[in-house]
Amino acid sequence: MKRTILSLFLLLSSMLAFSQYRNPIIDADVPDVSLCYDGTYYYMISTTMHLMPGGPIMRSSDLEHWEVISYVFDRIEDGDRYDLKDNKTVYGQGQWASSIRYHKGKFWVWFTANGAPGKGFVFSADKAEGPWTLVARPPHFHDGSLLFDDDDRVWMFYGTGDLQELDPQTFEPKGPHMRTFERDSDERGLLEGSSVIKRNGKYYLCMISMDWSIPGRLRREVCYRADKIEGPYEKKVILETPFETYGGVGQGCLVKGANDKWDAVIFQDRGGIGRTPCLMPVRWIDDWPMLGDENGNIPNDMSISHIQQKGVVDSDEFDGEKPKLVWQWNHNPIDSAWKMVKGNLRLTTARVVNNIFVAPNTITQRMEGTFCEGIIKIDVRKMKDGDVCGFAAFNGDSGILNIRRKGNVWTLSLSEEKSVFNRDKSIDRSDVEDVKIITLDKKSLKSIYLKINADFNPRKDLASFAYSTDGKNFTTFEHQHKMQFDYRRMFMGSKFAIFNYATKQTGGFVDVDWFHYSQHD
Repeated sequence: MKRTILSLFLLLSSMLAFSQYRNPIIDADVPDVSLCYDGTYYYMISTTMHLMPGGPIMRSSDLEHWEVISYVFDRIEDGDRYDLKDNKTVYGQGQWASSIRYHKGKFWVWFTANGAPGKGFVFSADKAEGPWTLVARPPHFHDGSLLFDDDDRVWMFYGTGDLQELDPQTFEPKGPHMRTFERDSDERGLLEGSSVIKRNGKYYLCMISMDWSIPGRLRREVCYRADKIEGPYEKKVILETPFETYGGVGQGCLVKGANDKWDAVIFQDRGGIGRTPCLMPVRWIDDWPMLGDENGNIPNDMSISHIQQKGVVDSDEFDGEKPKLVWQWNHNPIDSAWKMVKGNLRLTTARVVNNIFVAPNTITQRMEGTFCEGIIKIDVRKMKDGDVCGFAAFNGDSGILNIRRKGNVWTLSLSEEKSVFNRDKSIDRSDVEDVKIITLDKKSLKSIYLKINADFNPRKDLASFAYSTDGKNFTTFEHQHKMQFDYRRMFMGSKFAIFNYATKQTGGFVDVDWFHYSQHD
């Protein structure tokens, strides 16, 4: 009897241990995650593509509460498209699928830059907080995963079962390319997102698997295992389960923490908010890393609220020397055209453009689910004729509160703006529909308040917009903007964006006093 009670207690304790948090662990756009552990903290990097600075390094002591502590690079200087010049862009390309490692007391990051010239980057740092130093520009490897082996040889797993040894100094290819496995009959669709670990002498290559041609097939995570790095490899499906209403969960990594405890962080596509990371335990069964709880499901305690990750998305009074680390610029900023002035972020126009998608110095940060709200206070008195500033739910199709100056008249409009791309990722045009236009009283131009509310409940993904001239009484527009995950153009979830651009002449500026943020379920 006592043994039965003890067994039930241990089973209940195990179940509770799997479900004492709410997934997704970060309910925001944090895709293509890679993690490492230095004996004290976990460190995570994700894809941010065209946003600068890039390669965000996030830190956590428990895999649940995260904060951005540094970026691997400030900007990428691989041509005019990173600067939004001549309508050229790097939307949906740039920094992708990074791999972070802690090896012999140093941190290492590898990533590829998608699109021409298609080169990789290797950075290193003594501390994850930086500074980070560029070590090498090796060739492009699709969705690569870096492995420092026990014998100090360095390997890159990439593509679909591709393996390449790298020179440990230059990170250039060394020796022949190898193919570790061929697809079996059950792998005819997407099979990528390599993430490799080594445990007890065995190599484990985890990948996302998806075949849209098979009705009912979920996104899933598969694992290829071998005793030798070159193979032969055998395969097992280690996660295949629906989560909430968004289908399966796939692509991420396994990480070992203290006391040989293994966990997995795998992201899920969740519509307009983007791709969100989910945390789950790793159960080693017959030397296979099975993910999820004892039934293979994603742990999720619905009685617990989503964590507001203040170190990932946050308010900012703009009273420091620079904006908080939660902000990223859309493409490389023009550094001479922004500054902190008496508790304000001043955005000065520095290039004449004709739409927001090629406007320099647009500053962004993530949105969070289930509901979130962002408000800015802005002074627009020093705008010049033809200037456009405002606040956006930014993506390939954006919902925008535009403030325009035309002559000596300022107007506020709620607009739908749709970017039209050429094949080379340059912007062909922006199609604009002004849903509502209001003429602003000049007495109010010193303090305009713009508000965006986002609802990321399933099948919602709606942004609502409001404005105020006193910060207390807001007028809400009836129209709501449908936010979408834009895989065709930007390949990111929707972002808050603050902007100011010139359509006629440069030199006008706006002062953003603050950005206030809140999130709830």
